[in-house]
Amino acid sequence: MSYLAAGTASVGNPALNIAIFVAFVVITMGIVIKASKTTKKASDFYTGGGQFSGPQNGFAIAGDYLSAASFLGIAGAIAVYGYDGFLYSVGFLVAWLVALLLVAELLRNTGRFTMADVLSFRLKERPVRMAAALSTLTVSLFYLLAQMAGAGGLVALLLNIDGKTGQSIVVAVVGLLMIAYVLIGGMKGTTYVQMVKAVLLIAGAAIMFFLVLFAVKGNFSTLLAQAQDSVNQSTNDAVAGRDILAPGAKYGISNMSQLDFISLGIALVLGTAGLPHVLMRFYTVPTSKEARRSVTWAIGLIGAFYLFTLGLGYGAAKMVGPDKILAAPGKENSAAPLLAFELGGTIFLAIISAVAFATILAVVAGLAITASASFAHDIYASVIKRGNASEEQQVRVSRITVVVIGLVAIVLGILAMGQNIAFLVALAFAVAASANLPTLLFSLFWKKFNTTGALYSIYGGLLICIGLIVVSPAVSGKPTSMFPDADFALFPLSNPGIVSIPAAFLLAVIGTHIGRRKLENPAKQSEMEVRSLTGVGVEKAVSH
Repeated sequence: MSYLAAGTASVGNPALNIAIFVAFVVITMGIVIKASKTTKKASDFYTGGGQFSGPQNGFAIAGDYLSAASFLGIAGAIAVYGYDGFLYSVGFLVAWLVALLLVAELLRNTGRFTMADVLSFRLKERPVRMAAALSTLTVSLFYLLAQMAGAGGLVALLLNIDGKTGQSIVVAVVGLLMIAYVLIGGMKGTTYVQMVKAVLLIAGAAIMFFLVLFAVKGNFSTLLAQAQDSVNQSTNDAVAGRDILAPGAKYGISNMSQLDFISLGIALVLGTAGLPHVLMRFYTVPTSKEARRSVTWAIGLIGAFYLFTLGLGYGAAKMVGPDKILAAPGKENSAAPLLAFELGGTIFLAIISAVAFATILAVVAGLAITASASFAHDIYASVIKRGNASEEQQVRVSRITVVVIGLVAIVLGILAMGQNIAFLVALAFAVAASANLPTLLFSLFWKKFNTTGALYSIYGGLLICIGLIVVSPAVSGKPTSMFPDADFALFPLSNPGIVSIPAAFLLAVIGTHIGRRKLENPAKQSEMEVRSLTGVGVEKAVSH
């Protein structure tokens, strides 16, 4: 049985959908349990013992980076807003290249487990580790918020769950599964799940892309024209007549909207270089050579996927239409599953939705292990225990942290349901670029940079960015806000990147000059420069 319920746009056979979900969970949980048998040390739990090859890590990086925002959020944004929605794809891909050029290999050569290892290499360890760990936890929670919101909308659509209570239960189930994956398998289990997910996601997107092209006999121009026709026939006054083939459908109505777009672009392009869960992936390979190989594989996989999103978005606009998409429980996030239903019916919908579900589970597991590793390794072991914590104690604290983070993510995910998850991820990118990127770059490239500058930049960037988000239209003041019935939006832009990122760079410079009399160890600075550029000593740093 398959159906398209009027008004709710719920699709498919709920029993079949949940059966495929359960099958995926059982298979991946088996992989995780098998991986857990070789997780014996802290390095196994945090970085998989650094034993993955370049191609394996390349698939895992793609699995970590291609989140629910990439699959569900971008497809929906293109289907509803066209050209402006595709800018998310461009931003996410260009951001990856910036991260590779500026920090990826240098970070891999300098650190051991977490981003804080790099920042504390030549600066005062305890205050910098504390700041970096708090920043990592904050960015991870913002990213988790987006994934949880996507899970609620997706599964509500597939299981015909209408109402906030049912969707909240779905978010809670996803959170509990995430906790189980990380507690049982650590980084090894999570990495294998991410590799499986990357293969499924890219293959699923490719199949859908070519089915869309087949429907228009390979003529992409026809697809664009028919997508525009579908928008023109919309009964939604806000959508009808919208030009989805030109800029301005979302970010061109006013000067403030255009400024919001510039702010979004800055956050997307610079955010990846500060995302702890992506950067941590470079510690899971044994050598710098394998790190470079993993980068090569990741670029190819990620680039191909983002090209597919263009066809998925316009295909959804043509075959599903913006009205059905916006009427679904997940709103814009439902575009890809609804397109799958149009292309291949109930079974294909269930398979593609299971892939989307796998995407969410894999990414939230990666985020959870990054956040828990940062707390256990940086705050507990280095700050609270002053380096005297055993590996067993660190892993135990890390597991407890996973549970706490999972519960917090469930609550935040429930609050964020209904938001476009590509937009929510863009907020996480803004926080990462504001709190982490200036400190990372200055630590790697500026000899005079000191601890005061690092603390000013991390705490200042974090507070400014989060403060502006709280008083922005993303949280209140609009029907699409998290709290639509309240209005405390004092800052006019939905994404604060255009203000918070330059402010964080400026604070780093100001703090460095204020603390210039507190000289850092010049020998450590020289050692860091040599290690980051050449990789000399990196194996030693990772292996013991």
